[in-house]
Amino acid sequence: MRWIMGRRARAQVLGMSDKGPWGGGGSEGSSGGGAGGGDDGPRNPWSMPPGGRRGKPGGGSTSLEDFLKRARSGGPGGGGPQLPANVGRLWGAAVAVLVVIWIAFTSIHSIEPQERGVVTMFGSYSRTLNPGIQLTLPAPIARVQVEDVQNTRTEVFPAGGSQPNLMLTGDQNIADLAYSVRWNIKSPEDYVFEIKNPQETVRAVAESAMRAAVAGVNLTTAIGSGRGEIEAEVQTRMQGLLDEYQSGVRVLGVSIQKAAAPAEVDDAFKAVTAAQQEAQSNLNRSRAYAQQVIARAQGDATEFDKIYEQYRMAPDVTRRRLYYETMEQVLTRADKTIVQPGTQTYLPLPEVRRQQATPEAEAPAAATPTAPTAQPTGAAR
Repeated sequence: MRWIMGRRARAQVLGMSDKGPWGGGGSEGSSGGGAGGGDDGPRNPWSMPPGGRRGKPGGGSTSLEDFLKRARSGGPGGGGPQLPANVGRLWGAAVAVLVVIWIAFTSIHSIEPQERGVVTMFGSYSRTLNPGIQLTLPAPIARVQVEDVQNTRTEVFPAGGSQPNLMLTGDQNIADLAYSVRWNIKSPEDYVFEIKNPQETVRAVAESAMRAAVAGVNLTTAIGSGRGEIEAEVQTRMQGLLDEYQSGVRVLGVSIQKAAAPAEVDDAFKAVTAAQQEAQSNLNRSRAYAQQVIARAQGDATEFDKIYEQYRMAPDVTRRRLYYETMEQVLTRADKTIVQPGTQTYLPLPEVRRQQATPEAEAPAAATPTAPTAQPTGAAR
C-alpha cells in the first residue's frame, strides 16, 4: 500500500512542473535554447546557472531535491499517504471479531458425562470441571485439559505377546506368565500433575507387583490352582503403590492368561500336572465312597436302634418278625418252590418265577428242568 501511494506522490510531483526534465527553458547562457533566448527550449543541466551556483536564485533547492523530498514525504504537502476513513474502521471491526471468536473458543468448554476438565491458571492447577457447559478465562490465561475418567485402559504383558515372560518362583523354578491389567482414572488432577508418563508408570508397577507375588509361591501354585490368589495379591500391591505415588489411577483387575513352565521343560510339567489331577480325582472318588458307606452305616444303626426299642417292649413278637423277614430275604434269592402236600404240579414253576422276577434278563443257557413228580404227604422241595 505504501509503495502504491509513493508512486502516486511521485506522479503528482512530476505533474506539478510544466517544464521538461531539465527545468525551465530560456535562461541566460543556455546553449540549447532557441534563437530568441526565451523559455521555449530546455536548459542545459551542465551549464552554470546565473550567480555561479546551481539551484534557484536565493539559495533554494533544485527541482530534483524537491522531487526527492516530496517523494519521501508522500506528497506535495507531506504527512505521508492518506488512507480512506472507512478502511481504519474495517480493520478495527475485523480485529474485534477475531478477539470475540478467540474468547468464545477458549472460554466455553463442553464436557461430556464420562469426562472431566482440569483447569490450569498460568500453568498452576485451579479446579476440575464437571460434565456440562463450563466457562473459564480465555487462553493463555486459563487452559483446560479434558480426560476421560471412565475409559478402561488395558496393559498386556509381555507387550509383543509372543515373547516369553520368565519369572522366578519361590522354589527357585522359572515360570512363563502372560497377563493383563485393566485400569482407569480415579483423580484427574493427580493424573495430570503428579506423574509424567502414566502408562509407563502403570506398566512398571504391574510388573514389579507380579514378580513379587510369584516369588512368594512355588511353581506348582503359580501354574496351577494359585492363579486367583496371585491376581488378587497383584491388584492389591499395585493399588497401594499407585496411591503412594498419588497417581490418580484405579486398578480394576488383573487377569493371568497363561501360566506355564518354560518351553524346554513344558512336556514334563504337563505330565506331572496330569498325574496330580488324576490323583486328585481318585481322592475325590474315594471320599465320595466313604461318605456313602458312612451314611449307609448310620442309617442301619438308626434302624437297629428302632428295632431294639420294639424288642424291649415285645421280645417274642419282634423276634418272630425278624425271623420271618430274614427268611423272606433268604428264600427270595433261592431257586426253590414250596408245594402244599397233595398238590400235583405240571408247570416248571421255578422257571416261571425266574422269568417273572427278571423279565429283561437273558434266558439261561441250561435246559428247563422237568416238572417234579408227586411227593408223599408233607414233603417239600
